[in-house]
Amino acid sequence: MKPLQRLQRFFLESLFLPAVGLLLCLLLWQVLSGKTVKTTVRDDFGDLVTVTKRVGLSKDLPSPAETWAASKTYVLQPWAKRGELDQGILAFTWLSLKLVAQGYAIALILGTPIGFCLGLSKSFAKTFDPIIQILRPVSPLAWLPLGMVLFLSVKIHVPGAGAPYTASELAAIFTIAVCSMWPTVLNTAVGVRAIPQDYLNVAKVLKLSRTKTLLKVLVPATLPYMFTGFRLSLGIAWLVIVAAEMLTGRPGVGGFLWQQYNALNYAHIILCILTIGFVGYALDRLMSLVESRFKSV
Repeated sequence: MKPLQRLQRFFLESLFLPAVGLLLCLLLWQVLSGKTVKTTVRDDFGDLVTVTKRVGLSKDLPSPAETWAASKTYVLQPWAKRGELDQGILAFTWLSLKLVAQGYAIALILGTPIGFCLGLSKSFAKTFDPIIQILRPVSPLAWLPLGMVLFLSVKIHVPGAGAPYTASELAAIFTIAVCSMWPTVLNTAVGVRAIPQDYLNVAKVLKLSRTKTLLKVLVPATLPYMFTGFRLSLGIAWLVIVAAEMLTGRPGVGGFLWQQYNALNYAHIILCILTIGFVGYALDRLMSLVESRFKSV
């Protein structure tokens, strides 16, 4: 393909078509949203008064322009901290991501070995697979109260990390870890079971130790399946933290969303929804880059 053709294809697929999709979504949003209309009427005493009301298909839904006008302070001052629950949108996002990183790391540390054990041992699979299938569909809304009970009287202080973890933070980390580990567990197990028997036979012929067999044969062959699980787990971890913050009311994107819902501030709710979507997309792209880097090694 010629350089000019590649440039044209890049412009079409990476710039023009996404821009068209974005404009169509904004147009649909504008059509569905309401608008403020002021009318002048006479009251019971004959005096002229101005009546303001919302009209439209969804009259309480703010338009894109109204959403931007109400939310631009949080976007243009993304790191501002005016109060514990009144911060810039990136400050809220950073608070959420810190807990997500901790819960997600625990999920990978626990989920990956469990997945290998499920794939390698039929006895282990028959023993624990029913338990996994029972726990896997449990909602984070159910795990969070259990986490609050488990860590209500637990105090964990990491040197140099400032204040000790609160019960709500530990419960959120616990919920993220439990809910997000299952895709890693199941995809790793599927990857191990999909390894050709010839690979294992060669390892036996070469008399590789169990550690070398794991590192030289099992892990490289399972890596594509593992990264599929890692990406799914990361998406679930980001979903769970939003739900956890909404329930506990702690600072973060979810806590800010719940606060604005109680205040009936629909423009800020839309800002939170868009932030959650953009951050989730960025996390998925980041994991995709990490996966491609491992494949190229």
